[in-house]
Amino acid sequence: MHLLDIGANLTHESFRHDFDEVLARAREHGVTRMVVTGASREASVHALELARRHPGELYATAGVHPHHAVDYDEATDALLRELHTQPEMRAVGETGLDYHRNYSPREVQLDAFERQLRIAADLGKPLFLHQRDAHEDFLALLRRYRDRVPAAVVHCFTDTGAALRDYLALDCHIGITGWICDERRGTHLRELVKEIPADRLMIETDAPYLLPRTVKPQPSHRRNEPMYLRHICYEIARDRGEPVEVTAANSTATAEKFFGL
Repeated sequence: MHLLDIGANLTHESFRHDFDEVLARAREHGVTRMVVTGASREASVHALELARRHPGELYATAGVHPHHAVDYDEATDALLRELHTQPEMRAVGETGLDYHRNYSPREVQLDAFERQLRIAADLGKPLFLHQRDAHEDFLALLRRYRDRVPAAVVHCFTDTGAALRDYLALDCHIGITGWICDERRGTHLRELVKEIPADRLMIETDAPYLLPRTVKPQPSHRRNEPMYLRHICYEIARDRGEPVEVTAANSTATAEKFFGL
């Protein structure tokens, strides 16, 4: 069983002391390729560096998360455009809107999001998207650009059935994380995941965040890492009522096509 983690924040400082061991554990658990998320200027540059150091195993995205939208300026826009000329860069993002925390003002988030939508449209790149508590504004802006980009994934989907159907109607892909394993807030995903067509479903850890709560025993450090993608895949397969080998093969093939791997 070979798996592809479409969203791992491997630039996070928690991975610096044992990065090679993290990759080795991922391989041992069947996670043979990972897409490193770029969520800021610095992280996007670092993601590219990691992908270059591990060709064929690591790939990258480059973007500015809505939390960091206040840092988006002309130099940032130029840097992202330059980064996306590199073959290791496979999608624009992480970009989108987050009204849950509002670390950046909403109007600033909207501007940074639209500028990154333009990058994807200009360069013909897929989108790696974030949305939390901002569905209507997010959907309205995405609709304006959707037919100008080849593909888009709403990463770490945690929203409602209505939101899911809105995204599927826009021909978006859906990324499912260990949130589905959280009995406090993710149980609705166990039903919704059945509605996602196999050619639109991709899986991810969002490491080091969102360690699946169903992993037993829980590691003392509480850090998520790509090796746990296998666990998430088993949970999704059970919820969809299909063999885990089917979920693994379909999600991997879908991710390969999406990222052009």
